Amino acid sequence: MSAHAESFAELPIAAKPALRRFHQARWDEPIIFELSVPGRRGLGVPRADLPAVHLPDDVRRQTPPKLPELAQLHVLRHYLRLSQQTLGVDLNVDVGQGTCTMKYSPKVNDGFVRDPKIAELHPAQPEQTVQGVLEIYWRLEQMLRSISGMARVSLQPGAGSAAIYANIAMIRAFHAANGDSHRDQVITTIFSHPSNAACAKVAGYEVITLLPDADGYPDIEALKAAIGPRTAALMITNPEDTGIYNPRIKEFVDLVHGVGALACYDQANANGILGITRASDAGFDLCHFNLHKTFSTPHACGGPAAGACGVSQRLVPFLPGPTVDRTEDGFTLVTPERSIGKIRPFLGVTPNVVRAYAWVMAMGSEGLRAVAETAVLNNNYLMHKVLRIPGASMPWADQPRVEQVRYSWQQLWEETGVHSEEIGIRAADFGVHYWTSHHPYVVPEPFTLEPTESYSKEDLDEYAAILAHVADEARRDPAYVKGAPYNQTIHKIDGTSLDDPRQWSPTWRAYLRKHVSS
Repeated sequence: MSAHAESFAELPIAAKPALRRFHQARWDEPIIFELSVPGRRGLGVPRADLPAVHLPDDVRRQTPPKLPELAQLHVLRHYLRLSQQTLGVDLNVDVGQGTCTMKYSPKVNDGFVRDPKIAELHPAQPEQTVQGVLEIYWRLEQMLRSISGMARVSLQPGAGSAAIYANIAMIRAFHAANGDSHRDQVITTIFSHPSNAACAKVAGYEVITLLPDADGYPDIEALKAAIGPRTAALMITNPEDTGIYNPRIKEFVDLVHGVGALACYDQANANGILGITRASDAGFDLCHFNLHKTFSTPHACGGPAAGACGVSQRLVPFLPGPTVDRTEDGFTLVTPERSIGKIRPFLGVTPNVVRAYAWVMAMGSEGLRAVAETAVLNNNYLMHKVLRIPGASMPWADQPRVEQVRYSWQQLWEETGVHSEEIGIRAADFGVHYWTSHHPYVVPEPFTLEPTESYSKEDLDEYAAILAHVADEARRDPAYVKGAPYNQTIHKIDGTSLDDPRQWSPTWRAYLRKHVSS
């Protein structure tokens, strides 16, 4: 080793800061249409194996589409800059997106869906040319049947909310087929996912919402008072978004069945109960999963998601179609006899179905149970860390939590005037964020954390330390916290336009029409 190298090796290593230093990139990047310059082009490798396509004149464009015109370098630079101005599950400790089950999605599964054998399939291909992917659909259905105990599962829904709507549509069709169209009420709970109430309302039902009792459980006496001949279904999440599991859930289901109604299980929060309990164990008629939560397909900034709805034997004829059946000659598409029809075009979100299938196959039954046990362990470890922070609390503190907790900064707000949303915005200056809760804020000054099985003890320690630091800042200098963020792409968002439809511009053409030409 040279003398220069030896001297370099003796240099002290800088001490690690107590909290990770972070600063988001800021590029003031225009949208891609504003970067367009007529005549600019990018070069690609032409495909020689693509067949020539001859379009009839009546469907052929008369003028080219007005797409942005950029060189390849400028396209690359544009999207890389945008990617530096956001946070994602692969960049930060993302336990703060409670109820969303943000977990690591193995990158090998992305490789599977980019393979031409998957990526270049067309949903209109003849069945005999897509036997492989139909087998994946069929096999994943068998796995979800085993996990839920349901008789059949449809993978057609494009998201969890779409699966909930599929379930409420099947409930409506089932009652209509039995001459019970007078059943016009759906019961849900305040801490179940709002999509249950929203889908029921969209389907034309009156929604009755149960509030929690003194122990934090859905009030069973209120359920007894609400059920009757008009009840179509109970739609309930368990564990609820508080993280509390209702141990009397079978009693709820039995009460609903007693008046001739159906029971529908929202299992978006299933990450803490995999391999431990099933929808069928409590007698549910329908359930749904979010493949982009429990089964590790990416959230992808809100889409593409994927849902799965399962039903007991008496609901099988009403499933959305087509479903995949196995025959002696292979796999075929079948539409159930009383099907509610399609929930989305074609068969399902194939890339996410493939990802979920690969993940379940890699985990196996023992691995799935280990996922639930680790998620519960992580949640309870983080819970004890958070509850040591002065000003943080947890409603119904005596109740055990499963995979998440809805906490409260009510005490901190009373002492400092700093709101939960402001704590979250300041936390973003350290490269993390959190979510408050669904509205209305039944838990005052809420924040909802869900550490999945993906996060290490060090990750959870770091996240708790950031919350403790921001809470301490709120006590020492409330105005400083209220002024955050300081290390982000933009300082403060003016949200006034979000409530004004006249300002909305979902497309470039709408923006030009509303804000430029005017």
